[in-house]
Amino acid sequence: MSDQKIVRCAVYTRKSCEDDLEQEFNSLDAQRLAGENYIASQIHENWRLISKHYDDGGFSGGNMDRPALKELFADIEAGQIDMVVVYKIDRLSRSLFDFAKTVEIFEKNNVSFVSVTQSFNTSTSMGKLMLNILLSFAQFEREVTSERIRDKFAASKKLGMWMGGYPMFGYDVKDRKLVINKEGQKS
Repeated sequence: MSDQKIVRCAVYTRKSCEDDLEQEFNSLDAQRLAGENYIASQIHENWRLISKHYDDGGFSGGNMDRPALKELFADIEAGQIDMVVVYKIDRLSRSLFDFAKTVEIFEKNNVSFVSVTQSFNTSTSMGKLMLNILLSFAQFEREVTSERIRDKFAASKKLGMWMGGYPMFGYDVKDRKLVINKEGQKS
């Protein structure tokens, strides 16, 4: 075991909204603890937790513009990480396209990825296949949610409700409807 290479493991956590982040033990802490415990269970594989935290509280998984994720990528490209551990796959991304870019960065730098609760390990071909299937469903769920929101907007518009933005010149919004601003009109 002493001649076995040490696997430097980073735990990445994410929570979409900032609700409850001020609590003493929040969702990010729970995700981190699960990742740390998983790494500790792999000590026989020479896995070691690095001390740096990569936590994105209040950031959506729908885009890659997250400070801790960018820092994680920079440290991966600097050769400081061998394994990324997350609680669930969707903590990294909810977009198949974005996840494909993430996996590309991992592969380019010989970094593997593990999801603690979903038993995925991208160091195997079966793990990669299953990961892509699961991400397809995550993206499907995201698109269905978007469709529901678009449908609600369309139904509200049909009912004559104002759906946001700046009202047209000469109009005000009252009770979610456009009304003529009589004070702003000239005689």
